[in-house]
Amino acid sequence: MEIRIPRVVIAATQSGSGKTTLVTGILAALRERGLRVQAYKIGPDYIDPGYHALASGRPAHNLDTWLVPEERLREIFVRTARDADIAVIEGVMGLYDGGRKGVSSTAQVAKLLDAPVLLTIDAKSMGASAAAMALGFREYDRDLRLAGVLLNRLGSATHEKMIAEALSALDIAVYGAVRRDEGLQMPERHLGLLPTTENEERGIVTKIAKAVAAQVDLDGILNLAKNAAHLDFTGGQGREAAAGKSSCRIAVARDEAFSFYYPESLQVLEQCGAEIVTFSPLRDEELPKAEGLILGGGFPEMFAERLSRNAFMRASIREAAEQGMPMYAECGGFMYLMRELVDFEGKRYPMAGVFPACAQMQKKLQMVGYVEAELLQDTVLGSRGTRFRGHEFHFSTEQADDASVEARAFAFTRMRNHARYAAGYAAKNVLGSYLHLHFAGCPKAAKHFVEMCRGKACLKPMDESW
Repeated sequence: MEIRIPRVVIAATQSGSGKTTLVTGILAALRERGLRVQAYKIGPDYIDPGYHALASGRPAHNLDTWLVPEERLREIFVRTARDADIAVIEGVMGLYDGGRKGVSSTAQVAKLLDAPVLLTIDAKSMGASAAAMALGFREYDRDLRLAGVLLNRLGSATHEKMIAEALSALDIAVYGAVRRDEGLQMPERHLGLLPTTENEERGIVTKIAKAVAAQVDLDGILNLAKNAAHLDFTGGQGREAAAGKSSCRIAVARDEAFSFYYPESLQVLEQCGAEIVTFSPLRDEELPKAEGLILGGGFPEMFAERLSRNAFMRASIREAAEQGMPMYAECGGFMYLMRELVDFEGKRYPMAGVFPACAQMQKKLQMVGYVEAELLQDTVLGSRGTRFRGHEFHFSTEQADDASVEARAFAFTRMRNHARYAAGYAAKNVLGSYLHLHFAGCPKAAKHFVEMCRGKACLKPMDESW
C-alpha cells in the first residue's frame, strides 16, 4: 500500500548548528498558519521533543533505529503522521553521525523514510566555504536526497549574498537565511537544553517562530515536503491491538524532576492492558493507588533538596518496594531510588533508600551512547539472559556498597568500544539502572512488567540489610 505523507528532514553539519531552534520555529510558524504539524526527533533525545510538542501542539516522537526495529519505526511514523499536513523530522548531531557504522544517523532514517533533507549550516565566520561544505555533504552519499540548505547565524545581507551566490553556482537551493540573534537562543544546562517542564519563558517559541516566518521559505518547505515520494508501507507490524478494560494501574513519576518518557513507549504499556496514572515525587506525599511504579529519567540532581525534603513520598516508595510492588527505574529514577544523592557542590541528600548505593554528580559527562544490556537474573522486565537495546547519558556515577554485588541486574556492553561491565540493581520486584529503554523496541519487556503488576509472585526477597 502506498501512503502519501508530506515530510522533510532538517539536518545539520554538526551539533550546535541551531537546528533545534530552526525546527521549533518552523513547527510553530506552520501551526500558526492553521496546519496540522507532526514533529519527530531522530535519536534517543528526550528534551528536544518537548520543544517540538510545545511548538506543534501535538506529542513529538523519537525515531531511533537502535532502540526500535526499522519496520516498527516506519509503522510508528506512518500511524502518527498520516493525519498531519506535514511531518517535520529533526536530525541528530551531524547528518551522517550516529552509533557504530552510522546506526540511527539522520541519513539512515531519512533514507528509511524516503524523505528530502535540508542541511542546516552555521554560517558564522564562514563565506563561500559554506557552499563547499554543502557540496561535500551532498556528494558523500548520492542515495540521500539533499534538497537544499538552511543558512543560520548570518551576519548581514552581504554575508548572505556571498554564500547564496556560491551555492547557486553548485545548484544547491537555499530554503532559509536566518540572521544571527542571541535573543533566539534557548536556555541550556549540563545535559543540553533546559526541559520545557522547567522553562517558564515560553515566549521564546513565539519569538523564534516570528523570526523563522520572516527569514525561512515556509512555502518552499511545504512544497518540498508535499513532493516527497509515496511511502510503500504494509501497516500494523509490531503493534498489538489496544486492550479493552485495563487490568492494572501503573504509577508513572512525572514532574520537573522526572520527565524523560517516550510517548509511544508508555502507549505500549497501555496496549498491554495497563492504565497509566501520573504523580509527582516533588509534590505528592504518597503514591497513588497502583499495582506498579515507573520512575523515568530526568534531573533529580537539580531538585535534590526538594525530593529529600518530601520524606513522606520517599517512605511511601520504600514501603511499596518492601511489600513487593513491581518497580522499574531509569537513570534519574534510578538515582532517586538510591540511598542518597550528592550534587555538583558536594551536598548530600537522602533519597528513597531502595538501592544500596549513592549517586555522585560529576563535573564531566560520564557516559553517552548506545548499549546492549543483558539481564543477569530474573527481573520485572524478563528472565535471566534477556537482551535489550538501550542507551546511557549521565553525569553521575554510582558509588555502590560492597554488599550489593550479587544484586547486580545487568551486564552492559557499549556499542562504541564493546566494553562490558556490570550495572544496575535488582531485588524483590524492583529493577533500576542508568539504562534508557523504548518499549516499542522491546514489547515483551513491557508485557512482562504489566503481568508482574497484575499480581505475579515476587521474584526474590529483598535483602533486609539494605
